[in-house]
Amino acid sequence: MADIILHHYDLSPFSEKIRLALGYKGLAWRSVKVDPVPPRPALDALTGGYRRVPVLQVGADIYCDSQVIFRALERMKPTPSLYPTGEGISKALSLWWDRATWKPAIGILVHYIGEHLPEAFLQDRKDHYLGYDISKSAMAPMLPAYVQQMTSLSQWLSSMLAENGPFLTGDQLSAADLSCYHSLWLLRANCGAEAIDAQLGLGRDITDWMARIAAIGHGAVSDMTPEEALAAAKAAQPEAPAIGDNDPSGIAAGTLVTVTPDDNARVPVTGTLVAADAQEVIVAIDSGAAGRLHVHFPRAGFEVIPATIGAASAA
Repeated sequence: MADIILHHYDLSPFSEKIRLALGYKGLAWRSVKVDPVPPRPALDALTGGYRRVPVLQVGADIYCDSQVIFRALERMKPTPSLYPTGEGISKALSLWWDRATWKPAIGILVHYIGEHLPEAFLQDRKDHYLGYDISKSAMAPMLPAYVQQMTSLSQWLSSMLAENGPFLTGDQLSAADLSCYHSLWLLRANCGAEAIDAQLGLGRDITDWMARIAAIGHGAVSDMTPEEALAAAKAAQPEAPAIGDNDPSGIAAGTLVTVTPDDNARVPVTGTLVAADAQEVIVAIDSGAAGRLHVHFPRAGFEVIPATIGAASAA
């Protein structure tokens, strides 16, 4: 199998859950660090312009969004599974937590460290990523609400742990644990664990659960440059899709489509539909720097439509 390559940056919470998943699976991987703020020309060449991080690369197959990255890791190494009690509950918890906690977590983060965030980062998130101002002064009026939301949702995690065991869905770690961990990790790592624990009323059940997850580590990792990653893609051919041609909306393989996140960073990727099912879609793009690529996306949280419709909607 080709090298497993993760394009990420250190403080990205979504990258942290993938780093932990790689460690949990015991997979060796290559690390390509990207800038928190675009431009990212090498990564754009691999993804067709997808705006978010992390991105997983295996040869000429590119996986965008943690949902489909988890699915790819399950295919590469089925055990230990990220879905020991089935996919449904873990995927639902993951999508809920990612979306429900993202803005409150940012609001609390900037309360503690907002003055240290570069202006270019703040401007990029306002203009191109989130669509709202995340500077400390802009977020400050809603801080009480953000604390209330994070406290409430964290108590739900406590209830799950009390009912199910050492992890959210039972005796074994699941993708839900990695997802629900990451925004609390972001806050505790950057704002001080003691301060966040006191602010949100996090008890030993939560902090011990987080310690169990952190102990997994990131596994065997070695550095790689963006140029080396591009060369690896160009030297490879995309794998035959593991999913069929079964798009639930009836879009036929060979159709030019756009794939766009439905929440933020709404930058469409245009490619030719290769294969699809209810959980994943694969589009082909031709990149001068990296050759022919298959770019994989999840279905939940993304819009896949024929490119002509997308162009008409944008007009």
